[in-house]
Amino acid sequence: MKQTISYGCTQTLINPSGELKAILEYVCTEANKLSNCGLYYARQMYFKAGKIVSKFDLHKQLNKNPHFGALQSQTAQQTLTTIAESFKSFTGLLTAYRKGTITERKKLPNYRKQGLTLVTYPSQAVKLIAASIKVSFREQS
Repeated sequence: MKQTISYGCTQTLINPSGELKAILEYVCTEANKLSNCGLYYARQMYFKAGKIVSKFDLHKQLNKNPHFGALQSQTAQQTLTTIAESFKSFTGLLTAYRKGTITERKKLPNYRKQGLTLVTYPSQAVKLIAASIKVSFREQS
């Protein structure tokens, strides 16, 4: 197990067993699908209403989404918050382009291809027990 620390986060590289790997891939795949749902909503609001959505808009609109429900709620919210931050960054870059501060026009955040998305767990959802990490998962009924 190798640990690196940066920006107040701890990254732990693991070699998961087959069962754990399947669970982690499922969680990251669901986060990817939720991310694309959030991107779709945010892009539609931008194109149709000229509005940049906030993280609260995304949380409210997508909290009944099945991909949101597949994740631990704080993890799902963090996934959507990342989308809102990407759009906010886009508007900042667009303003900088218009002022001539940057020369390359930036594009709207785009959909992710099939695959895995980084999943962030808050400290409340992760426990260190005897050199092992215990992560909360939402059980599907």
